[in-house]
Amino acid sequence: MVSSLHSLSAPSVLRTTLSLPDRREGKVRDVYRTSDSPSAPLLIVATDRLSAFDVVMPTAIPGKGRLLTAMSLGWFGFLRTRGIIGDHVLSTDLSEVEGLGDAELRMLAGRSMLCRAARVVPIECVARGYLAGSGWSEYRQSGTVCGIPLPSGLEQCSRLPQPIFTPATKAAEGHDENVSFEQAAKQVGAGLMSRLRDLTLAIYSAAAQYALERGVILADTKFEFGFALGADGKPTDELILVDEVLTPDSSRYWPASEYAPGRDQASYDKQFVRNHLLQLVADGRWNKEPPGPPLPEEVVAATLLRYEEALAKLALPAFNAVPCGESR
Repeated sequence: MVSSLHSLSAPSVLRTTLSLPDRREGKVRDVYRTSDSPSAPLLIVATDRLSAFDVVMPTAIPGKGRLLTAMSLGWFGFLRTRGIIGDHVLSTDLSEVEGLGDAELRMLAGRSMLCRAARVVPIECVARGYLAGSGWSEYRQSGTVCGIPLPSGLEQCSRLPQPIFTPATKAAEGHDENVSFEQAAKQVGAGLMSRLRDLTLAIYSAAAQYALERGVILADTKFEFGFALGADGKPTDELILVDEVLTPDSSRYWPASEYAPGRDQASYDKQFVRNHLLQLVADGRWNKEPPGPPLPEEVVAATLLRYEEALAKLALPAFNAVPCGESR
């Protein structure tokens, strides 16, 4: 595990500008094609950017990209042992990428993955096992989460009777929007949505059980899926898990020893940053729109420590470089 003191003193990476084609910049990751071939593997770089409320903060969290990559790879390794679905990771050996200099290789080490190109399904696939975040807000108003009726009398952060699937639209810019299963099905098809729901809940259930055995509650998480591209650059019918997986950026993690419903929970994710930002909103110093406010040093340090604690407690298995196909 990377220590906080080392991470805070290491050079941070807010943005990369590599001499590779088709550069794309997400909220946290920079993505490149490794050659001009339309089906060439992608180089996915986890920067030290942090986004909250779908706004990228101007302050780096030094070493965060390496922590996220280590956790994603650990979870990909775990999921490959379960054979639920194949994933997009090919390698972490950047010597396979032509055109990178020694300084770039050092900067990219530990924060990069070579991945299969895919046509991403434009739906965020969210699994919720506990009543938190926007789900809790909706439940207080209507007794539902994304239109799904829930039993009355649940408290904030209550464990749900069973995990639920709550899709969201995947916005290129701005805020993702929770939608019903039926709305998502109109966009991508009912058959695909049923498949995504079953895969999302299967992955969540396996990961949540593993985490709980190590003293960590996986309250909710989101996944992205895509259809792998063929040699001609066109989507095949092979559905794979893409992007990051089960990191504190895409999940709510709580220490099980401190869990109690009816209140906010101590967390291993970026909720610490969210709470700081919500106080700024309450004070009238930010409106949840870009640009994000600079983060104080103590918020940066505390956030990094929580990411490190999550990685240490989960004790994830080593990543297996042998691709795993979707179970049938």
